[in-house]
Amino acid sequence: LSYYNEYKSYLRMPKVKNERRAAAQRKAAATTAKIQQTITFNKDFGQHILRNPQVVQSIVDKAAIKSSDTVLEVGPGTGNLTAKLLEKAKRVIAFEIDPRMVAELRKRFMGTPFYSKLEIVVGDCIKSELPEFDVCVANMPYQISSPFVFKLLLHRRFRCAVLMFQKEFAERLYAKPGDKLYCRLSANTQLMARVDHVLKVGKGNFKPPPKVDSSVVRIELHNPMPDINFTEWDGLTRIVFNRKNKTLSAAFKHKSVLELLTKNYQIYCSIKNVPLSPDFDIKAVISNVFEESGLDATRSRCLSNDDLLKLLEKFNANGIHFSS
Repeated sequence: LSYYNEYKSYLRMPKVKNERRAAAQRKAAATTAKIQQTITFNKDFGQHILRNPQVVQSIVDKAAIKSSDTVLEVGPGTGNLTAKLLEKAKRVIAFEIDPRMVAELRKRFMGTPFYSKLEIVVGDCIKSELPEFDVCVANMPYQISSPFVFKLLLHRRFRCAVLMFQKEFAERLYAKPGDKLYCRLSANTQLMARVDHVLKVGKGNFKPPPKVDSSVVRIELHNPMPDINFTEWDGLTRIVFNRKNKTLSAAFKHKSVLELLTKNYQIYCSIKNVPLSPDFDIKAVISNVFEESGLDATRSRCLSNDDLLKLLEKFNANGIHFSS
């Protein structure tokens, strides 16, 4: 009986490590509540702070972070998401452009066990070189959504990204050929990665609340990556999706497109030392490409990535190249 009582006493003994962590979390929560009551958020920076802890936890769970991971976060704000990332990851690198938020982040985590794991980069992530990281998790500032997605995909060296965007932007990322929202962004993103919708987030979960709801997506790079010239691919999709509800042949009838492709062909011939025929007719070449591919009557928003790859191959075979 005495051993049993001693064992019960042991179970009731406080766990020092857990107590310290709990104390750090209470301090961080109190700090962020104070911040959110006093600070004026800058909508020019897309500052809409995610305040629902259940949503924060769901986002972190979807990222499947390992204890050895380095996590990249963009726009940490007051650190609600950052705090949960620091619990899971070995290291968190947070890009923050607002000096006020940088000061509040440091104040929030200074003196806690997490501070040594946090690196804050002050500046614009779009204009900066991305560091090495395993996972990217972020409540994205809406103004930089598109350029950041392309920057992230071209970086390539990461396992996955779990990102929150405005609902319509997120829907474009995972839209399929034929969908109303399918566009150049959809094709370019899905060429390099798999995109899955994982969570809807209502605008009431933010402070201040944005005008629209948000969605969280998970992005995983294709392995292996497609072996193509992405600059050419991007140049082709710019033309194809400029008028995505028109047929493909209509997209290539514009004077500016014909002039661009003629100029590109002339440059190609010059580089390859190929004589330029005086009878060269870009319209005839385009017509030949469409005949070979069988896609001329297809509307741009119905073209799959396989269709676009075939189209690019046919253009290149006829000496026509693209630039962004």
